[in-house]
Amino acid sequence: MIPWVQLDSAKTGDGAQELRLKRRGAEFSIMLGTNELMNSRLSGSEEALARLSCQRISGQRISGHRQPRILIGGLGMGFTLRAALAELGKDASVTVAELVPAVVAWARGPMAEVFGGCLDDPRVTIQETDVGQSIRSGPAAWDAILLDVDNGPEGIVHKGNDALYSLAGLSAARSALKPGGVLAVWSQGPDTGFTRRLKQAGFAVEEVNTRANGKRGARHVIWIATNSPRS
Repeated sequence: MIPWVQLDSAKTGDGAQELRLKRRGAEFSIMLGTNELMNSRLSGSEEALARLSCQRISGQRISGHRQPRILIGGLGMGFTLRAALAELGKDASVTVAELVPAVVAWARGPMAEVFGGCLDDPRVTIQETDVGQSIRSGPAAWDAILLDVDNGPEGIVHKGNDALYSLAGLSAARSALKPGGVLAVWSQGPDTGFTRRLKQAGFAVEEVNTRANGKRGARHVIWIATNSPRS
């Protein structure tokens, strides 16, 4: 069996933990301690995050959809970004907020083949920043906000991510969405408390169960939360 080789490491956004990029043949892995955050062979649920969101905003026919603006929190291995670009037209714009600069460097360096040039797509803007800042940049700015910045609504990579999933953070995300816009959140598993907070923030909520790799692999959860009209 081909052994894993560590290519690089980087501190998480709060500097408290270390991410490690590893390679085994053509396979890549990003690790946090003994926890594998992502693997280049397992992309199904991250792709579903983008596909479901883009299909939903298309179906909503929301204001400004002819030039949809999408915010993706977390670059990872680019699965969500590539899937979004495949769903969206040429008039769309996609902003990716990535807190760890090394992850962007890995995308342009050792994992360039995995990314397939998607970072050079003219529709794409990369911001090396906390996605929370992008969310707070202005009201009704986005047609969809896609969050895959951690393993779910409980931050294990960066404790600062917890603020995104709090009631205040969800209310900020709702304010940042256009009417009918979508907040989509990826998670490694269910979280009834998070579902409740989404509803408390005023979203219409749908939970979608999906697999890490097509019909196989670990079961993951995607929340599709729609910005319903305010009463």
